[in-house]
Amino acid sequence: MQKINTIGVLTSGGDAPGMNAAIRAVVRTGKYYGMKVMGIRKGYEGLIHGDIFEMTARDVSDIMHRGGTVLQTARSKDFKEIEGVRRGISTARYFEIEGIVVIGGDGSFRGARDLCSEGMPAVAIPATIDNDIACTEYTIGFDTAINTAKDAVDKIRDTASSHERCNIIKVMGRASGNIALNVGIATGAEAVLIPEMEVDFERDIVEPINAGHKRDKKHYIIIIAEGVSGCNDLDKRIEEHLGIETRTTILGYIQRGGSPTVMDRVYASQMGSYAVELLKDGVNNRIIGIRDSKIYEIDIFEGLNIPSTFREDLVSLSKILSI
Repeated sequence: MQKINTIGVLTSGGDAPGMNAAIRAVVRTGKYYGMKVMGIRKGYEGLIHGDIFEMTARDVSDIMHRGGTVLQTARSKDFKEIEGVRRGISTARYFEIEGIVVIGGDGSFRGARDLCSEGMPAVAIPATIDNDIACTEYTIGFDTAINTAKDAVDKIRDTASSHERCNIIKVMGRASGNIALNVGIATGAEAVLIPEMEVDFERDIVEPINAGHKRDKKHYIIIIAEGVSGCNDLDKRIEEHLGIETRTTILGYIQRGGSPTVMDRVYASQMGSYAVELLKDGVNNRIIGIRDSKIYEIDIFEGLNIPSTFREDLVSLSKILSI
C-alpha cells in the first residue's frame, strides 16, 4: 500500500456549526501521521481555481468553538460539469494532493462522488443543519441548530403568553422536517407542519388550537418547516377562522450560526479524525456516518442511493403530546 503524503480538506455548500471542529481534527490527525494537509478555501470553487494553502496545527488553534467555517464555503456551478471536476483534480494534483476530505451536505457529497469517479480518492463528512442525508442518522450542525431554534421559540412563547396570541415560527430545513419536528416536541408546540406530510388546515391547526382553548389555554405555538407549501398567509387564515391574534416569525440564518454544542464538536472531531485514518489506510470513496450512535463508513455510491426517510414516530409523538 502506497503511503499518502498529502491530503486536502474543504467545506462546501451551506455552513454548519461544527465544521471547524472537523477541519481541526483533519489537520491535527494528518499531522500526527506525518502528512501534509492542504486547506482548500471556498469549497469546490477554491479547488478549481487553486485557492489552496498548507495548514499547520497552529492554524486550527482556537477555532473549535467558532461557528461557520474558517475555510469558507461556496456553491460551484462549474463543478457540476465534468470539465469542472477534471479541472479541480488537475489543480489538486498540481499541489500534490492525493486524497480529499469533503465536509458538507448532499450536494457536496455528489461532488465528492464525482471526484471518486474521476480517480481522486475522497472521504465525505456529513455537515448540514438539516440532518437530511439518508445514509447517516446524524449530521454535524443539527444539534446546534435545533438548540438555537429552541431558545428562540422559548423567548417567543413568553410574548405569546403575555399577549394571548398564536405564534407561527418558521424554521429551516429545506425539504426536510427534522428541525421542525425536534423543535416542536422540545417546545411543546400545538402543531408541527413538515414537508413530508400533507397539511390539512382543519386537522393540523384548527383542531389542536380548539382543544387547547377548551383547556382554557390562551396562547399557541405552531412550528412550520420552510419546505412546507401552501401555507402562505397562514396567520391571516387563523385570525379569520378562529379570531386569535396571530404573528409569524421567520428564524432564518441564526440557526446556522453560533458556537457548536458539545455533541457537534465531539461528532465532528471523531468524523474528521476517522476520515484521515481511512485515507491513511488506503480506504477511500467513502461517506462517514452515524449508525446506532456509532461512527461507521459506507461506500459513497451506495450511500447516495439510499432513499430518504423521516421520523414518523416523532410525528406521532408530537400529536400525542399536543393534546
